[in-house]
Amino acid sequence: MRLTAPLAGAGPGAGRDAFTGIRFSSASRELKLILTVQCDGDHHDYESVTMDTILAMDAGGTTTRALVADRTGRVHGYGLAGSGNPVSAGLDAAMSSLVEAASRALEACAQPVSLASALIVMAGASSRMPGEQIPERLAGIGVRGPVRVESDLLGAFCSGTIRREGYALVAGTGSVAARVRAGRLDAVADGTGWLLGDAGSGYWVGHRVATAVAAALDGRGPETALTGAVLDSLGLTRSPVRADGRPQVLLDLMDELYALRPVQLSRFAPLAFQLADDDVAHEILSDAAAALTNTLAAVHQPGLDGPVVLGGGLLVRPGSPGGDHTTYLSRALATTLGDAEVVSVTGGVLGAAVLGLRNLGVEVDAELFDRLRQDLSGWSDTAEGTT
Repeated sequence: MRLTAPLAGAGPGAGRDAFTGIRFSSASRELKLILTVQCDGDHHDYESVTMDTILAMDAGGTTTRALVADRTGRVHGYGLAGSGNPVSAGLDAAMSSLVEAASRALEACAQPVSLASALIVMAGASSRMPGEQIPERLAGIGVRGPVRVESDLLGAFCSGTIRREGYALVAGTGSVAARVRAGRLDAVADGTGWLLGDAGSGYWVGHRVATAVAAALDGRGPETALTGAVLDSLGLTRSPVRADGRPQVLLDLMDELYALRPVQLSRFAPLAFQLADDDVAHEILSDAAAALTNTLAAVHQPGLDGPVVLGGGLLVRPGSPGGDHTTYLSRALATTLGDAEVVSVTGGVLGAAVLGLRNLGVEVDAELFDRLRQDLSGWSDTAEGTT
């Protein structure tokens, strides 16, 4: 669109410089204000570019990631902060992390941006928090457009594929599976927390490790290499000393473990993978794989084909996007999934960007998705120190 607006008196003999017009251009999906100035008979265009962008965020239990992307899939800023999950971090701390990550992403942009909207993916329980609090806090850093919160499960799925049907299985501290239909969550299984479920999760494996060590120490279970590993991690030493008929080290172990919150037992899960050749550890991992397979089977629907997107620290090693699965779990899952397309993701911020762009009416095709993924990889490698 071009609007011609000669200045009063502009014309032959009116002076050396004259503003002769203004026009807007949306080429390359950027909004440009172009001023045309006549100087000594020549016309010169001066552009002021304000990109129409979205803010996408993944409010994780450990790290919050934010990016600013435009409609073409270019990432212009990226930021990190601490836990953005209100359930695990508390509401105030989570809100502070969201603001911090968003601020850093905006500050990283090389030129001014105009945010059309913001989309945040969070764990299911967190996404039901009072909806007005997030927009109010983000408004303080200039986020004026609509703010939408979606499930981190949907974010994980959309981080792995542009298809709108398929399945997601995430196993980190907790575990959950979903069926996706028409780009929305159609069915969800587990994700019910340490007390009621999270079968095959980091907590579940860590709890099994702890109970196996306790059983080995008082003779209820077989000896296992996990015992020494757990005791070492807690700074405890095994000795023949007994108290009240029990090994003293078992009493010390009980004191240490009962001082933890239940979900903190997930700290022992890596020991099972490190000692996977141990019979007890191998059994724990085999049972975890069977539990995850069962969770995924609960959402599977015959006739609905699509990729299976895997995420979470028990299924995908951090820093290895593209598919370096944890050996035992991926092997067991592979036999269950057959010839299904399997995609691994290390987070949900890419999916948040996909969902945010779709909400603006942008068709996220393979070319745009690849551009988003490649740009994000460059930004995250720099910010998170990976190569």
